[in-house]
Amino acid sequence: MLRTLIHRRLDVEAERLGASTDYLKHIADTSLSAFFTFMRFLPMARRRRVLPEAAHAVAHLAAAQAADCGACVQIGVDMARRANVSDREIRAVLEGRVADLPAPLDDVAAFARAVLYRETDPAPLRERLRARFGDEGLIELGFALASGGVFPVLKRTLGYDTACRLIDLDLEEAEGSRNAPTSPLHPAER
Repeated sequence: MLRTLIHRRLDVEAERLGASTDYLKHIADTSLSAFFTFMRFLPMARRRRVLPEAAHAVAHLAAAQAADCGACVQIGVDMARRANVSDREIRAVLEGRVADLPAPLDDVAAFARAVLYRETDPAPLRERLRARFGDEGLIELGFALASGGVFPVLKRTLGYDTACRLIDLDLEEAEGSRNAPTSPLHPAER
């Protein structure tokens, strides 16, 4: 009975996200204790009191991209859109073009890359972000970065995300042409 209710709730969530929740159903079917343990993780992933919604979404998207090339990145893209991050800004995040982002998203994306890919020293960016958002905002940024990678890693561990998928961005270019959907670029692919 409880598993049936969980499945129904996960079906609603899958519809909202536009992505499968089969991996969560598998966890619930295997161990209700494990499922409820994972559910206790979600408040950390969603915590946002100080950090602006767009900054949180950009951090989550960057973390999802660092760990994934498929459905979790698309969920990150959709979250960023709901946070009023433009498609051009989303593409800039996915392509690592942080200079093309407005403040403070440029610092958030650069900091995310510094933390996730260890491309640069994050210390100067950390201090700028701390000055802008305070320590609580910095903690929330860390939560977004840490949690953004949890979902794809868990899905891959369980065998539920074994293939990349094209990301739906279909952006208007400066020349007015339409782009085909694009796959995010991992730094190693550039």
